[in-house]
Amino acid sequence: MKKLSSKGQRWLKCFHLFFVCSWVGAALILTIMNFSMTASEGMQLYGIHVSMKFIDDVIIIPGAFGCLITGLLYSVFTKWGWFIHRWVTVKWIINIFGIVFGTFWLGPWLNSLPPIAKAEGIGALSNPVYIHNRTMLYYWGTFQVATLLFALFISVLKPWEKRKTKITA
Repeated sequence: MKKLSSKGQRWLKCFHLFFVCSWVGAALILTIMNFSMTASEGMQLYGIHVSMKFIDDVIIIPGAFGCLITGLLYSVFTKWGWFIHRWVTVKWIINIFGIVFGTFWLGPWLNSLPPIAKAEGIGALSNPVYIHNRTMLYYWGTFQVATLLFALFISVLKPWEKRKTKITA
């Protein structure tokens, strides 16, 4: 397979870093919002959750899929490959896990909050479904951010040695 030129790799890195910043930064903001923003009345609560859903839909989802696509391009068109370097393999696991977990758990938990807040106002704070979903976002959203930050650090530090034998995909 033909490899990207040095200039092409720099462009790919720019796009990859843009998507990483979007995903990690927005996920961190959502976690901070979840822990720090409080509402004293129903429309404030609704506004907080609509804002969080907007960040998820407009920044996190495109950022996550941008990381996936640029990561695919890195694996196919550069020397980094799929499984040659252990840290790349770990990043693939984190990326796939993050997208799957976000799609099937974090996203639905987050998406359930605005309609409950709109319908029940501040009373949503005592709704068992609301409490459960928000609690899950506290714990698992924080876990997601931690794994994304770990992936970011291993991208820079490249902590593990190259595999002894090449595994081809």
